[in-house]
Amino acid sequence: MKILLRPLHWIYSVYAFITFVAVMLLIFPFAIIGAMFGKIKGGNFIFMLCRLWADIWFFLIFIWHKKIFEAPHDKSKPFIFVSNHISYLDAAIIPKAYRQPIRPLGKVEMSKVPVFGFIYRNAIVTVDRSSATNRANSIRILKSLIKKGISVMVFPEGTFNMTTKPLKDFYDGAFRVAIETQTPLKPVLFLDAYRRMPYESLLRMSPGICRIVYLDEIKVDSYNLTDLQDLKNHVYQLMEKKLVEYKAAWRNTSLND
Repeated sequence: MKILLRPLHWIYSVYAFITFVAVMLLIFPFAIIGAMFGKIKGGNFIFMLCRLWADIWFFLIFIWHKKIFEAPHDKSKPFIFVSNHISYLDAAIIPKAYRQPIRPLGKVEMSKVPVFGFIYRNAIVTVDRSSATNRANSIRILKSLIKKGISVMVFPEGTFNMTTKPLKDFYDGAFRVAIETQTPLKPVLFLDAYRRMPYESLLRMSPGICRIVYLDEIKVDSYNLTDLQDLKNHVYQLMEKKLVEYKAAWRNTSLND
């Protein structure tokens, strides 16, 4: 049966790629205009364009989102959002998930892609993980955004989770920034991204539901830097527990669950 469905996955994936590029080209002229208004106002506008891009694209490729809030969410205050990273689709899910002023942290390599890279580097904070100086500068930018009331979003795993566990080990960065700026953390889980687009192949996309779970905020006012590992472990264990509880997909799970 899987062999028979494979050509359909290929056709659907090609269709999804074509529509992704088509919508991107439609918003690109507006992104150029937005970039003229600076990193804050221009960046906010371009991220709004990315939301429109995601809304149109997901509609066209028959992927619908279900948002699950475990606690009320206050969009008026900044958070450090942390999410699991399991699929290339995560990049498109981000503007669907976060409907407030926000800047994700993303790897600088993607900014080199023609057209897409221009939108990407103006809507997020880029980081070159191979450069300690660049990493430190990215952290400074994240802190300055938080001071301006803009939330930031980080994948604490740093890259795709290619393990057979719900999460791979976390880096310290998001938790250090949370403690140093006394900004609450907000875990947000992408449950079905791996089902919709497994990272192993871009030609295995499928339509269907894409659930997003918003956990309760984690206040950090009782933590200092000596407690960083405790905070990181607490968030990791909570996210891991909820990914299992909601039957999220990762490498060792059935894509049909």
